Amino acid sequence: MTLNEFMQWLFQINTVQMWWYVTRSAGIIAYLLLWFSTVWGLAVPSKIFDKTLHGVYTFDFHQFISLLAIGFTMLHMGVLMLDKYLPYSLVQVLVPFTSAYRPVWIGIGIIAFWLMLLVTVTFYVRRQIGTRAFRVIHWLSFLAFIGAALHGIFSGTDTPLWSMKLVYETTFISVVFLTVYWLVRGALGKIQASRQTA
Repeated sequence: MTLNEFMQWLFQINTVQMWWYVTRSAGIIAYLLLWFSTVWGLAVPSKIFDKTLHGVYTFDFHQFISLLAIGFTMLHMGVLMLDKYLPYSLVQVLVPFTSAYRPVWIGIGIIAFWLMLLVTVTFYVRRQIGTRAFRVIHWLSFLAFIGAALHGIFSGTDTPLWSMKLVYETTFISVVFLTVYWLVRGALGKIQASRQTA
């Protein structure tokens, strides 16, 4: 067996499964990056990293992670159009609920992508839309994360694996915890500020 034949056998380059492996991997990485971006976005206003990291750095890093998440999501969607077993059209990867395979959950995933894209674009138009609109639109990142999680859980072929169940459980719990921490910290801050002005 030549080296080329061995590589083809090892990575199954000539099989239909290759594109399926790529799109699954890209989808999982995209989900983890979206989770990381969501967690980081909650950590910045919660000031968890203020003692160790500069605020500008944490904001730029949050923006970078969001771009990476979009990149891997686009790879995940693009490779689906190359899949020979269950090929997708451009419309099916961009328009919600047009997929022949699990249209509801695939559609929710597509909506999550568009929400993630919208939230990320606001990084670059923050001055034009203002801080208030920027923060309001950023609330949609929660819907994007929940949508991506539902998409992965109910349409992902790896969901039955214990490792993926663990991934979904830990990512969801961590987002819920940081959200509650952020809301409680903000509420306590407002109460303290009102007492000082009273």
